[in-house]
Amino acid sequence: MEHEAYMRQALILAREAAAAGEVPVGCVIVKDGAVIGRGRNRREEKQAVYSHAEMEAIRQANEAVGSWRLEGASLYVTLEPCPMCAGAILNARIAKVFYGARDEVMGACGGVMNLYMEPFPHTPALVRGVLGEECRGELADFFRRLREQNH
Repeated sequence: MEHEAYMRQALILAREAAAAGEVPVGCVIVKDGAVIGRGRNRREEKQAVYSHAEMEAIRQANEAVGSWRLEGASLYVTLEPCPMCAGAILNARIAKVFYGARDEVMGACGGVMNLYMEPFPHTPALVRGVLGEECRGELADFFRRLREQNH
């Protein structure tokens, strides 16, 4: 149940991203029962490729703990991490990754490939499909509205 509660917080951030015209992806990072990082997609706002929800949340979590190491932390994200974010998760030494919707275009945790199956040190445990239908629904609604606006 607690995993769903954290994913619901990530969904709130995803909805904020959608309201700002961004692809609706939200992320929270939890350590010792406390949220230490929050992020949402801000690529359009910042015109920066690295402004994915996970990267924003990792930056905030690093500041919160005063270290680049996030050992023992869990990351909850509404969309499967891309290769860039999956690599940052590896480098931050995050212990567990929970994601909602699979990404068959850019997913690096099973959607296209699974970076965490490679023999890197500190690979996180991976849990797929947490509130998956709800996460997929947010993405589908966003892209449907976008298509309607462009017609």
